[in-house]
Amino acid sequence: MTRVYILTGMPGAGKEEFVKVAQENGYKVVRMGDVVREEAPRRGIAMSDQDVGGFASSERKKHGPGIWATRCIPLIGDDDTVIDGSRSTFEFNVFRKTLGDKVRLVAIHASPSLRFERLKRRNRFDAPRTEEEFRQRDERGKGWGLGDLIVKAELIIINEGTLEEFYDKVREVLNEAW
Repeated sequence: MTRVYILTGMPGAGKEEFVKVAQENGYKVVRMGDVVREEAPRRGIAMSDQDVGGFASSERKKHGPGIWATRCIPLIGDDDTVIDGSRSTFEFNVFRKTLGDKVRLVAIHASPSLRFERLKRRNRFDAPRTEEEFRQRDERGKGWGLGDLIVKAELIIINEGTLEEFYDKVREVLNEAW
C-alpha cells in the first residue's frame, strides 16, 4: 500500500530534516510551500516572505482553505510520499478525503527559541530577521489553522536534541507498519 505522510509543524521545527531522511528512504516529496512559491511569480508576486505569505492567504480566501492541498494532489503518484507543510485541518481533510487510509498526519515540534535560531541559520529568503518577524510568521500560520492541525496529528515528533537523534526518530516512524 502506498503511504503518504502529511507533515506539519511550526516554521523551523524540523520538517525539512524529516524530508531528508524520507528521501534517503525512497520517499517522493511534495512541498506545499514550493507549490505556493512556484505559483507566486506566475501571478506577479514578489518573492518576499510577506508577499508570498499574503498570496497564499489570498488564494485561500478566494478558492477555499484547502486550495493548496487541492493543487498538490496531482503531484502525488503511486510512490510512498511525504507532503511537507500542511497548514490547516482543511488542507489535511482534502488529503484524507482524496487518499483515505494512505494518509498519516505527523507533527514536528520544537521550542520557539530553537526554531527562531534554526530559521536564522537557514538564511532562506523568507527567514525572519527579527523576533518580531518570527512572531508575525508564527501568528500567520496559526491564523491559517496550523495549531489546530498540530493538535490532530496522529504522531508528534519532538525535535529538541541532536540532529542524529531526530533522524533516528524519523527512521523509526518511516519503518513502522501501518
